[in-house]
Amino acid sequence: MVRKQIDFEAAKKDPSRVFEHPADVLRAESLSMNEKRDILRIWEEDARELQVAAEENMGGGEPDRLQDVLEARAALEPSRPDSGSAHGGKQGYH
Repeated sequence: MVRKQIDFEAAKKDPSRVFEHPADVLRAESLSMNEKRDILRIWEEDARELQVAAEENMGGGEPDRLQDVLEARAALEPSRPDSGSAHGGKQGYH
């Protein structure tokens, strides 16, 4: 299997131009875990901004990828305390 080289700098600027789907970031063998985290974090920020724009009727028709990005981030780091309680994890504070 040939490892496709990913342009990390281009992916940081606009992840959706480099990857078709957030889960594709997880499969990018040429990226380190930190690079994958960075790309998904940036993609999440972009998705949240697009969601706000859509709520204000300023969207440009882009697909809403926020849930997909959150799922990819959770798959990358399933034990993150801030990944929510979707997996039944205990928060440790109430």
